[in-house]
Amino acid sequence: MENTPDRLPAWLADAVFYEIYPQSFQDSNGDGIGDIPGMIARLDYIKDLGCNAVWVNPWYDSPFGDAGYDVRNYKKIAPRYGTNEDAKRFFDEAHKRGMHVLIDLVPGHTSIDHPWFRESAKPERNEYTDRYLWTDNTWTVPQNTAYLRGMYDRNGIALANYFSHQPALNYGFAHPTAPWMMSPDSPAALQTREAIKDVMRFWLDLGTDGFRVDMALKLVKDDDEGRPENIRLWQDFRAFLDREYPYCAMVSEWGVPKESIAGGFHMDFMLHFGPPAYTSLFRSEHPFFSKEGKGDISLFLDTYLPTLASTGGKGLICIPSGNHDMPRLSRGRDMLDLKICFAFLLTMPGAPFLYYGDEIGMRYLEGLTSVEGGYHRTGSRSPMQWKRGCGFGFTSSETSYIPFDKSADAPTVSEQADDKNSLLYAVRALLRVRNTHKALQSFGDFKPLFAQKETYPFIYERQADGERIVVALNPANRAVSVPFLLDGEILWSVGAIPENKTMSACSAAVILTK
Repeated sequence: MENTPDRLPAWLADAVFYEIYPQSFQDSNGDGIGDIPGMIARLDYIKDLGCNAVWVNPWYDSPFGDAGYDVRNYKKIAPRYGTNEDAKRFFDEAHKRGMHVLIDLVPGHTSIDHPWFRESAKPERNEYTDRYLWTDNTWTVPQNTAYLRGMYDRNGIALANYFSHQPALNYGFAHPTAPWMMSPDSPAALQTREAIKDVMRFWLDLGTDGFRVDMALKLVKDDDEGRPENIRLWQDFRAFLDREYPYCAMVSEWGVPKESIAGGFHMDFMLHFGPPAYTSLFRSEHPFFSKEGKGDISLFLDTYLPTLASTGGKGLICIPSGNHDMPRLSRGRDMLDLKICFAFLLTMPGAPFLYYGDEIGMRYLEGLTSVEGGYHRTGSRSPMQWKRGCGFGFTSSETSYIPFDKSADAPTVSEQADDKNSLLYAVRALLRVRNTHKALQSFGDFKPLFAQKETYPFIYERQADGERIVVALNPANRAVSVPFLLDGEILWSVGAIPENKTMSACSAAVILTK
């Protein structure tokens, strides 16, 4: 299946992203919370790993009721992370290393502490009265949504996204059915768009190369199947960017690439809340990437192949190792399992996204007390484990805002860096292979060679510029037959090298064919 880059920023052709969760990555001042100077200090690590781009989770001023996704000031860095000048320095230092930066854009809602909402909640009409979604009386409770009621003097109920302290910004309703509902083309909804465009200009002028957009598919409410109004909204944003910042790259939290790419996004994630394709790989009851060998790669391909075809070369499908909202990839897997997972993740089309710590097999910490609205997600947000000892090299403090992995064998960067059998060593080696072979990068052609229902292994080829590379994966804890010989130069492997039409248990190989 052919991928041809069309209208995408050129740097996405070989992009490999690393997701930085700021509060958990590196603390530079000993307060137990990560910060921007700490992030700057670790850019060389990310570059040496083989990543040439980063996605930074929200770093805006916030009361941190939802880990920064409740924004109090879009144009100010949270003081615990540093200053706007630190952010500018982060962009500059990344660019010096040939790296690109995407920051999280949170356009769907703010904190209740945002000045826009404080003004909107006043009973007197003002510039921000219609910036959020308010009903026209306090007594009729909306259905199937979070809301704020009885907290302000304004007569009405404010609709919210996710938590009740995250009031929804007004982009309109696809089908207004009440007097207080506005259309997506109403003056108030259009003013909200302009306000967010102003935020985007601010950060693009400061140095970001683009945005990962939170809940991009849900800004216009009550949209039809296929989300035509949300697509139309994002086409307006893309037209603005093409006029003023054509280099700006955009990745959506949408999960349906056919829709998001039509809306002007360059990239979309396959995610755990979308079709079963992603879950069937790693997180279902019987995932394909498991030693038990009861998975079914066709569950993934039945969605992935038509989705890949639907992009028409106009965008990338990104399969992340994980993120801040889901249990870590390591849950239920050992280091050998993870090497095979990464052999897949780092050789597929699109831009890979590595969640911090996944490259060393950091664990999902069960049973942690919720921190900053994390709840079950808190276990995936523990501080980066750089080295053994107090603070794990993350902080000079004896404590951190989320507890560390207290296991005696908690993985660390320092212990894996020079260990040729480690996961970190394997991930670095895989990224070297990807970064030196165009066939394995974003736009290389993809074709399954052996992918049968409820059968192992999974074998596929990638091609570009006359180069052909075959990837063979057997996560199952049993030897399996292959219907053809896997001949060529082994670029990377784990487990016994395939031979005589057989793959050994728990093995993988990346093969340059002759």
